[in-house]
Amino acid sequence: MDATPLPTLLEEHPVVASVKDEDDLNAVLRSDCRIVFLLYGTVLDLPAIVRRLKDDGRIVLVNVDLLEGFAGKEIVVRYVRERTAADGILSSKAFMVRAARELGLYAVHRFFLIDSMSYRNLAPQVRMSKADCVEILPGCMPRVITWVVADIDVPLIAGGLVCDRDDVFAALKAGASAIASSNREVWEM
Repeated sequence: MDATPLPTLLEEHPVVASVKDEDDLNAVLRSDCRIVFLLYGTVLDLPAIVRRLKDDGRIVLVNVDLLEGFAGKEIVVRYVRERTAADGILSSKAFMVRAARELGLYAVHRFFLIDSMSYRNLAPQVRMSKADCVEILPGCMPRVITWVVADIDVPLIAGGLVCDRDDVFAALKAGASAIASSNREVWEM
């Protein structure tokens, strides 16, 4: 893991590439995006995928909720730490995020904000997980971004459905520290 705190890295590199398949992997290796959220992989190929990205100088955070062949238990975080060169993890589960922090990995707590109940649950979950950053999905809701930024004391990443330049600037203006997107045009901003 890079010794630089994740919030500092996001200040320097506010566009994060969300990579969901092999085509995206090849595309991100041709891009200038330094930080990568890896949204695919299996117990068999994860170390090699992470190694390709790390060999190209990328900072890699693995979404442990989307890995095939793993159970939704803390052992997956330990596997990522011990068997891959990943810098950190993303998860919607507070206990997974907290486990990553305890193991010295970067930890991003993901939230799918679908209603007022999920919104009200966010701040208490962040306090429990001790995340480095929070990612909210969808990230194309500037009004909600302002609410969340006021409620938490860690940087916010706007992800999901951030489709174009207008979405990027609206999210940043609302207080997001960074944008995560699988849209390759956004990667080039």
